Order: sequence, then structure tokens, then C-alpha cells
Amino acid sequence: MVSKREPGVTKKDIVRTISDELDLTQQQTKEIVQRTLDLIIEALARDGRIELRNFGIFEVKRRAARRARNPLTNEVVPVPAKQVVTFKPGKLMEEKVQDLDFDGHQDHGENEGTSTEPNVDANPNSIQSTIQNLSGNWDD
Repeated sequence: MVSKREPGVTKKDIVRTISDELDLTQQQTKEIVQRTLDLIIEALARDGRIELRNFGIFEVKRRAARRARNPLTNEVVPVPAKQVVTFKPGKLMEEKVQDLDFDGHQDHGENEGTSTEPNVDANPNSIQSTIQNLSGNWDD
């Protein structure tokens, strides 16, 4: 079963915040936000690239045709070439995202040194023996 992910921030949240900060009506702000998004889409369709300083770069790239496999039937299916939009975050966004913990909250260092990531520098022999021990238990 696939769990449905709740949206973090919606367009409505953005409109409400900007409206409050700039003392505009929500309707005025909604029109500005929507027009901005429309212009980004138009620029991508026309030019294939839009760079927003301190935010990031949206770019249209061609994804080559390929063959995929239907996981339910194991049937090979052709996937046609298509255009996809890619996004490369700007430096400021990259820095802000690096400050987040895995739940999407700002990490203020209180969990420093208590990483939940596996130790990639672990001795491969001990990993190998652990795998062998586990697989041995599955055969019983």
C-alpha cells in the first residue's frame, strides 16, 4: 500500500503569507502568484530554461526512449522519448536544505553525532559475516 504524502506548503499557504506580509488582499496576491507561475511555464515552453537567481534553474531536457518492465506482468514495454523539466537548486536553497533534518525540520545541532545513517566505513568483513549469519538463519 502506498502512503499518501501530505503537502508541506501549498499555493494557498504562500498566498496567505504574502498577502499578510504585504497587506494585499488574498485575491490580489493569488493573481500575482498565479501569473508568476504561468510566466515560468511560458518561459520554459518557449526558451527551455529559466534561471531565478538565489532560487534555482528550471530546464527542459530530453529523456531518451527506453524499454521498461511492467512489475506486475514482467512484460517489457516501450517508453517513448519525452521532454522533462529538471530543477537545479541555487546556492541559498541548497544551504537551507542541508540544514534540515530528515523530518523536514530545521536541524539546530542538538542531534549532532547521533546519525541514523549506517556507518559506511564499517569493516566489510563484519558486514559480510553478518549477512552470512542472517542468510544462514533464513535457511532453517
